[in-house]
Amino acid sequence: MQTNNETVGYREWTKKTVVLLVWTLAWVASLAVARLGPQFLWNSDRQPLVSWVAVAVNVLVGIGWIVIFARFLRALDDLQRKIMQDTLAVTLGAGWVGGFAYFVADAAGLINYDFDLAVLPAFLGIVYAIAFAVGKIRYR
Repeated sequence: MQTNNETVGYREWTKKTVVLLVWTLAWVASLAVARLGPQFLWNSDRQPLVSWVAVAVNVLVGIGWIVIFARFLRALDDLQRKIMQDTLAVTLGAGWVGGFAYFVADAAGLINYDFDLAVLPAFLGIVYAIAFAVGKIRYR
């Protein structure tokens, strides 16, 4: 039988998770508008101010998302925080190492094709998902 404390803790955790999800979706939506708006919603050549406003909104929502994510991390229990910390460390490390390896190889003339910047977040998302799954299995 659950105690009242466990129920309150679960409700709080669920609430923080939903808030994080809403902010994440808001950031993704603002990113989509900033990226696709000039192409489909307005002409950025004629209305550059609208594009700048869309970018500014995306940055502001992104800052809000970072704040909410930090609060979410603080609300996790010790084991969940450890798994998330390890996951984020691996993801950051992979981004830095992979990014700078590409930069150095490109500067040395070893790469003959242009890099699409959209590949980097996709790569980081895959690394994050794998590292999170490994962490969950490891600390099971």
